Amino acid sequence: MERVNAILQHPLFVESLRRVNELEENKNIDREFCRHDMRHLLDVARLSHIFNLESGGGTDKELFYAAGLLHDIGRARQYEDGTPHEQESARLAEKILPECGFNESESALILDAILSHRTAGGEKPGFAGYIYRADKLSRRCFECGAIGDCDWDIKNMQLEY
Repeated sequence: MERVNAILQHPLFVESLRRVNELEENKNIDREFCRHDMRHLLDVARLSHIFNLESGGGTDKELFYAAGLLHDIGRARQYEDGTPHEQESARLAEKILPECGFNESESALILDAILSHRTAGGEKPGFAGYIYRADKLSRRCFECGAIGDCDWDIKNMQLEY
């Protein structure tokens, strides 16, 4: 997974993830639950790839890992100025993907999944739908100490994957 490892080392990815983690630890953000750290990003990548395998899909594993790693890296900007994080994540990913060896059609597929991972992705078949579903199922509500304060309407109280 040479291209995925290039994302992990890309300065824009490293700095974006650092800022997200820093802001989510900041008491002013008050983010006790559902952190968007490397654990979450890898959970999304791995779950979406499992969905692809279970459905008999032949999509390259690197595309799921790229989308999983990049789908939430714009959260810092959302915390700072309210820009929807899927838009900022796609803007950042648009710069990172070609520099890490992803071609135009691969990048377009990943960007579409990033842009739709909060809403429309669940209605799309295939790649974007897998990213959407993985993002939702990756939340471990059953072990969260802040579940009573969470306003998320879909709480995962059982393991599916």
